[in-house]
Amino acid sequence: MTISYNWLCDYLPVKPTPEELSVILTAIGLEVESLERFESVKGSLEGLVIGEVLSVEQHPNADKLRLTKVNIGGGEPLSIVCGAPNVAAGQKVVVAPIGVTIYPTGGEPLTMKKAKIRGEESFGMICAEDEIGLGTGHDGILVLDPSLKPGTTARELFQPAQDHVFEIGLTPNHMDAMSHMGVARDVCAFLNNQENTAVYSVRKPGIHAATKASQPLNIGVEVKNTEACPRYCGQSITGVKVGQSPAWMQHRLQAIGIRPINNIVDITNYVLHETGQPLHAFDADQIKGGKVVIQNLPTGTPFLSLDGKERKLDEGDLMICDGENNPMCIAGVFGGLHSGVKNETTNIFLESAFFSATGIRKTSMRHGLRTDAAVRFEKGLDISLAPFALERAVALINELAHGAPASEVTDNYPTPAPQKHIDITYAYIDTLSGHHYAPEKVKNILCSLGFTVHSDNEKELRVTAPLHKPDINIPADIVEEIMRIDGLDNIPIPDFVRMVPSRQAQPDKERVKEKIADYLASNGFSEIFTNSITNSQYYKHLDQDSMVTMLNSLTSDLDVMRPSMLETGLERIAYNLNRRNEDLLFFEFGKTYRKEEVGQYPETAHLSLYLTGQKLPENWMHKSQPVDFYDLKSFTGNILQQLALPAAQMTASNIHGLQPAFEIAVNGKTVAVAGGVTPQKLKEFDIKQPVWYADFYWEEILKQLQTKDSFYEEIPRFPAVRRDLALVLDKSVTFAAVEAAARSVKTSLLQHINLFDVFESEKLGAGKKSYAVSFTFQDKQKTLTDQETDALMNKLVKAFESQLQAEIRK
Repeated sequence: MTISYNWLCDYLPVKPTPEELSVILTAIGLEVESLERFESVKGSLEGLVIGEVLSVEQHPNADKLRLTKVNIGGGEPLSIVCGAPNVAAGQKVVVAPIGVTIYPTGGEPLTMKKAKIRGEESFGMICAEDEIGLGTGHDGILVLDPSLKPGTTARELFQPAQDHVFEIGLTPNHMDAMSHMGVARDVCAFLNNQENTAVYSVRKPGIHAATKASQPLNIGVEVKNTEACPRYCGQSITGVKVGQSPAWMQHRLQAIGIRPINNIVDITNYVLHETGQPLHAFDADQIKGGKVVIQNLPTGTPFLSLDGKERKLDEGDLMICDGENNPMCIAGVFGGLHSGVKNETTNIFLESAFFSATGIRKTSMRHGLRTDAAVRFEKGLDISLAPFALERAVALINELAHGAPASEVTDNYPTPAPQKHIDITYAYIDTLSGHHYAPEKVKNILCSLGFTVHSDNEKELRVTAPLHKPDINIPADIVEEIMRIDGLDNIPIPDFVRMVPSRQAQPDKERVKEKIADYLASNGFSEIFTNSITNSQYYKHLDQDSMVTMLNSLTSDLDVMRPSMLETGLERIAYNLNRRNEDLLFFEFGKTYRKEEVGQYPETAHLSLYLTGQKLPENWMHKSQPVDFYDLKSFTGNILQQLALPAAQMTASNIHGLQPAFEIAVNGKTVAVAGGVTPQKLKEFDIKQPVWYADFYWEEILKQLQTKDSFYEEIPRFPAVRRDLALVLDKSVTFAAVEAAARSVKTSLLQHINLFDVFESEKLGAGKKSYAVSFTFQDKQKTLTDQETDALMNKLVKAFESQLQAEIRK
């Protein structure tokens, strides 16, 4: 939310400095995120003066230059070399003396210095309008009114606007502060509380009575959907002259980032940011049937909106139509192309209404239209504000556009909104806030904010919430308002904190996540965050009914929630490769999405690894070598080891997009898949180098973790024993099968199994290979004897012979 300091001060009975006001706003919960200076003309014409050209002579060394003498109101006339073709004696001009900085339109600032131009000294500059930021003209110097006095400052003559602009970080429940008058209300309440008075209140703008038009223009109003439109006010205005807004209004709108358009549109924007109530002006001559109808139209009805796009309506879109059911405006969201105010418009119908927050939110998101009006309607408005905002806008149109009211105000308000009554005790206020507030302070704050205190005693009070605070529903909301206006900084820090200690659930999910992220980052990985919304074209191989599609996708390329982590990661790899960043190690914690039954959309957490390029940067000490499957396997194994999980089993599998592809299981549960991305998949992303990918099912891994920390244990005092075996096996037998056979020998003494050599030769026999495997045994209670170790090795040999038909090489 952007607030203009000068504009805000119009409604305050006192005028704090911008810095003081910044402190006040932050103290009452309207946190000031930035305070910046606004200038309608960059530099505000500082140092520029009005001068009189006394004489003009031809430059002796340049045909297009002139030597001038200029009186700037004091001291000796300045000698200035000027290249403007229109300079002449007797002119009143804008002069930039030495030391003054000018800010050209669209250019860089320039500070005047003494210069010698073609051998002649120049002590300043006679300025064109674009050279000082007053416009874009550069045909010649700016020639002013002959009656002006030399020495007059340019700032005094042109009066450029200066302001300070606050950027306020509003929380969603403070819709009442989404206007200058709303912020002023909170500031007045704060000042009342600081001085324990009730003298400060918002200074409402004066509204003069406009002379009515001689000829009436009556336009009827019919509200067919009173649930979506509980209140609708409107009035006809004739004799309007559409043109530019006055400079003061343009400057205020520009200060808060709004581009002026014409006086009618600017007035509706001005009143919106002044009061918080959206308005809309229709060209009354385009309202067929002399009637405005608020209704819903059938799904698929075409509507040509103000931006020139044809939109297909939904039956849930509330529309403002004319008497012949032609849609003129999406209620509270966006206007129509043909019904809006144009330069030739002379008669208008001005709307000030209250629309349902839920309906506006759905319509706004459905059509991708996030307008200022829609944002305010969806947060909830003060339903009582509509007539005042309409009256204020009509008065401004009468003053600035010469329009005269041509009808009475139509106020369709069949069911007045009920006010909320809330009972609260002083003890509850003290308990929830952690601070004691005197009853008089509580009542003073609430009354300053517009609450009505109906009854109170020493223990409790009953209040009625004003309609401009629709977020107030329960006693806790009242406590928040009291704490906020008294100043959140005033909440004392207690000497000690009363709390009930809680037991941290194990495993600590965030701690586990941080542990793995630290491990990967320390090994050269970079963490990435990719978009969960992606392109459905990546997933043609999947059942389309299982994908979560977007109802209001921003673009055709972002139309589904991702069912897989692989593709969004490949997008990032392709992005980097296209920028010559070719050696990549990425990891990402993210989620995938799928659709099951109606209304069921499960989310699955993942940790994904992406490896591509070279292992190490090119160096004279070693040859360049690309990452491969064994690097991927090493990282996946180390991650499981970091989490103290039991030994994992890796088996070949058939996984779309990966070849080779493997499943990694712990305790019989698949916890990850890994492999190389297929050439077909890489081609989709125009990737021309191998990519290795691992996807951990993070939720399954968390289930496998122990319920207490086991990352650290005492180093055994007794030595380990290593024994080696050479196994002759069929070539089809994998090392995973050897590990499984070894683990089938139930013993806690077998600590580690390692494959340290693979040998293939015709001497072993057709279709045979030899695995050299080491086995490490250790007893934490005592030193193992040779007899115990031999007994264990015999059991392993029998397991290999019976399960794998292995031969033991002697």
